[in-house]
Amino acid sequence: MKTIQHWINGSPTAGTSEQTAPVFNPATGQEQARVALGGSADVAAAVTAAAQAFETWSESSLTQRTQVMFTFRQLLVEHEEELGRIISAEHGKTVDDARGEVTRGREVVEFACGLGDVLKGSYSDQVSRGVDVHDFRQPLGVVAGITPFNFPAMVPLWMHPIAIATGNTFLLKPSERDPSAANFVAELYKKAGLPDGVFNVVHGGKDAVDAILTHSGIEAVSFVGSTPIAKYVHEQATSHGKRVQALGGAKNHAVVLPDADLEFAANHITAGAYGSAGERCMAVSVAVAVGDAADGLVEVLERKAREVKVGPGDTPGTDMGPLVTKAAQERVEKAVGTAAGQGATVVVDGRGLKVDGHEEGFFTGPSLLDHVTTEMDAYKEELFGPVLAIVRAESLDEAIALINANPYGNGTALFTASGEAARRFQRNVKVGMIGVNVPVPVPMSYYSFGGWKDSLVGDSPMHGPEGIRFYTRPKVVTTRWPQPTQQVAAGFDFPTSS
Repeated sequence: MKTIQHWINGSPTAGTSEQTAPVFNPATGQEQARVALGGSADVAAAVTAAAQAFETWSESSLTQRTQVMFTFRQLLVEHEEELGRIISAEHGKTVDDARGEVTRGREVVEFACGLGDVLKGSYSDQVSRGVDVHDFRQPLGVVAGITPFNFPAMVPLWMHPIAIATGNTFLLKPSERDPSAANFVAELYKKAGLPDGVFNVVHGGKDAVDAILTHSGIEAVSFVGSTPIAKYVHEQATSHGKRVQALGGAKNHAVVLPDADLEFAANHITAGAYGSAGERCMAVSVAVAVGDAADGLVEVLERKAREVKVGPGDTPGTDMGPLVTKAAQERVEKAVGTAAGQGATVVVDGRGLKVDGHEEGFFTGPSLLDHVTTEMDAYKEELFGPVLAIVRAESLDEAIALINANPYGNGTALFTASGEAARRFQRNVKVGMIGVNVPVPVPMSYYSFGGWKDSLVGDSPMHGPEGIRFYTRPKVVTTRWPQPTQQVAAGFDFPTSS
């Protein structure tokens, strides 16, 4: 059986450990490969390679770095279908959905291609007599990314293009559930002309993560995952002197007002809730039906949920594939049963779904729950599956208060025809990313991605301008060039401008 190896210093390597883990095809339930599980020795080898590469890569010209990014971007276009099928085979999402995540990741590469303008420093002339001040930014060194299974291409692409384009070298620890996309991207970087050691991949579990968080040669760590692990990563990495981006979990609400087009809202909420089997940190998991919108919205959502076509991700016409593991399937179906036991109305029950020819696959159908309250587990927990809970509210203000009381603040949406309501909503809701008639408000690459409250541990969002600031640090230079005959008096008092 194929073993997926690490990628260190420009080539695949088996690493130092003989430990491996299974990689499944979620549509069949069958093991299709093994992935090497690295530990501290493999992380150390990757850091050594990255540190050596940093000596020359950090001194490369901005033109050289952007040329690599332009070529890499074109390779992502040319291999989008192939990369999409690699993701689909290990994650379970549809090929079109996987291609979509490649496209959104590629947008960050395009942003990195334009860093010549973004990295320009500032200059102040004659701040004091004969004294000028300017600033510029420099890379940190070796930086690392620890990324989740749900976006094996896109989330890493939010990290390493900006880190590499600003002169850093990168170590990626992807999810061991769907590891092949990371190695494929490493091969594309090599074809793009990226020097060996600038981009490295170490597969593994907690041992590899802990090695990254504690290694003295790593300057910064970017992480996306659950909130408890985000807190752990932030605590461990900062205690070892590292910068940290740590994005956590979510419970995203979509509010529907009575003036909204219910067909339009239900179409988009259904896609936002059940796309990628709900395994998105920006998935819509709660629909807040306000006032008279409730009964009509439930009726349309039920119809839309029953129309979702569930099947293997590589089958044309499939809307939703399987969950990533058997454990995920069992956890989601148990949550639907728990909701029913706690008083929710199961309008659509996706449990027990079997797909012809793929009876052992990790499939579950869309589930729709009505009359959910904030005390129920289906509301409080991040289910990370195709379950949409409907909570009823009497007013927009009540809906805003409900969202603000939730511990998560990643994304939210409002469906309305009222500009006044939209403005009030976006100003008052305590959430980092907001959509108005847009169910999954993932910002473009030139804006930053990050939530509030328990959805972001620390204060460093991802990609865009925040990515530039995270992967670089500023230097400020104060300069005087006196004439050879000019005498400038030195003083013992604190210097001031004059």
